[in-house]
Amino acid sequence: MLDMKTLGDDAIAEKGWFKAHKFLILRRLSQLGILALFLTGPWLGIWIVKGNLASNLTLDVLPLTDPYVLLQASLSGVVPETAAIIGVVIVLVFYFLVGGRVYCSWVCPVNMVTDLAAWLRRKLGIRTTSQLSRSTRYWMLALTLILPLVVTGGIIWELVNPVSMMFRGIVFGMGAAWIMVLGIFLFDLIVAKDGWCGHICPVGAFYNLVGSKSLLRVNALERHACNDCMECYVVCPEPQVIKPALKGEKKGLSPVILSSDCTNCGHCIDICAPEVFSYGGRHAKKIDEYKREVEVNRGVRT
Repeated sequence: MLDMKTLGDDAIAEKGWFKAHKFLILRRLSQLGILALFLTGPWLGIWIVKGNLASNLTLDVLPLTDPYVLLQASLSGVVPETAAIIGVVIVLVFYFLVGGRVYCSWVCPVNMVTDLAAWLRRKLGIRTTSQLSRSTRYWMLALTLILPLVVTGGIIWELVNPVSMMFRGIVFGMGAAWIMVLGIFLFDLIVAKDGWCGHICPVGAFYNLVGSKSLLRVNALERHACNDCMECYVVCPEPQVIKPALKGEKKGLSPVILSSDCTNCGHCIDICAPEVFSYGGRHAKKIDEYKREVEVNRGVRT
């Protein structure tokens, strides 16, 4: 069994502290930086971005609209404005290229809460046997899209969306938002590993579908160097996506993590001492095939 007290020690010893935490640091800078852009207006009177994570205007020029929110609004009978449609197209193109669930790991502020719960869970050695299916998030997604049609004619999800509640709480004072944030933290800590983001959140499910064919992917091109330490599985919020790419060489499987469940968070890249993982394109498997051909040719020559 992996000793949690030594988790990441090999990576730090081999690569240095910064490189063993590089993508974690960059993700936090991204999440906090995005929040800061929104907060400079109400807090300092410097309006770089007007609006919120659902719909905003950057520098009075660039409109960005959350396609999930606009879809719910459209289903409730709202006719979107042209600027909102343009904002949706921009967002969809971006997430199609870099992966939809990049939103979950690089933008969503709730990710900082769930990451903290996952870290503390490992430190305390908390283990549970929750049977909550990952498909639950898709049922939640379907429910949030059906309710505006058949029940209220309003965007129900936005009333309880922890991302929106947390954003409003940071700007105007947390209030009841603390209850939601604390609830998610305790749920991930005590009830289910990566429970909220990996099993329930419909936002993640939506962006999972958006980025199913995205170009940017994590790959295991250096999988021959894997020492079976299992640390990547421990830190990955979606560990089921790793095995096909890491251990599928004998079955002819691609070294690229093609599952759209992957959040492109970079946890596996940071934690891996032999640097098996890296970011690359969707078709990086061609590079892997080329490497194998080179190795075969070298063997023939010797």
